Amino acid sequence: MTTDNRVALVTGAARGIGLAIAQRLSRDGLAVALADLDQDALDRAAATIDGPVATIRLDVTDRAAVIDAVARTEADLGGFDVMINNAGIAQVQPIADITEAEMDRIHAVNVKGVLWGIQAAAAQFKAKGRTGKIVSAASIAAHEGYAMLGAYCGTKFAVRALTQVAAKEFAAQGITVNAYCPGVVGTDMWTQIDARFAEVTGAKVGETFDAFVGGIALGRSQTAEDVARLVSYLASPDSDYMTGQCVIMDGGLVYR
Repeated sequence: MTTDNRVALVTGAARGIGLAIAQRLSRDGLAVALADLDQDALDRAAATIDGPVATIRLDVTDRAAVIDAVARTEADLGGFDVMINNAGIAQVQPIADITEAEMDRIHAVNVKGVLWGIQAAAAQFKAKGRTGKIVSAASIAAHEGYAMLGAYCGTKFAVRALTQVAAKEFAAQGITVNAYCPGVVGTDMWTQIDARFAEVTGAKVGETFDAFVGGIALGRSQTAEDVARLVSYLASPDSDYMTGQCVIMDGGLVYR
């Protein structure tokens, strides 16, 4: 897929899925702005991008900062066409034990961070009189609840709802809004999830990850690059007649 002369902003882009998405969009011909909290990691990530690239230190829980990041993307790279709301965190905790602080933290990143990105992108598209694409990170946990992942699942169900509502509200402006729903991805986040499961349930380290992978029809865990291929499509003109969808790509684990 080649989509030259367009510009994308990717949040949570310093590592893992976000970095793989940024690398793929760059290969597709887009200029990319990488946004994350860790400036040193951002600088290392930017060094892996061959095409036009900018970095923005960003806390997605800060609405004003997200709006500014979109404006900076336009100023630094000469345009703004695609918003990738990738930043997110996980939490493993029995539902009876989730504290108010824990719930507030995961909601601030996974829900508010996505909402601020949707708002900022749509406002910029409207101000510039252009169409655009908004693509957000959901999960198989947006389609099914999982024990010990109650707060995380709740936030991902919320992303699914925001995606559907935004798609309906912004369709008249030619803005498409979709989400990608990965499964069991071999990234640092899943390493942390597995370690926390071991701590909470007494499982051996690696046991939870292996159990999830054992249920995947295609017989392997997902890679960040697998996810990036789907996002490449959702960010491209090939998906122009697609909006409001939360697309599962998990190797055959959740069937909807």
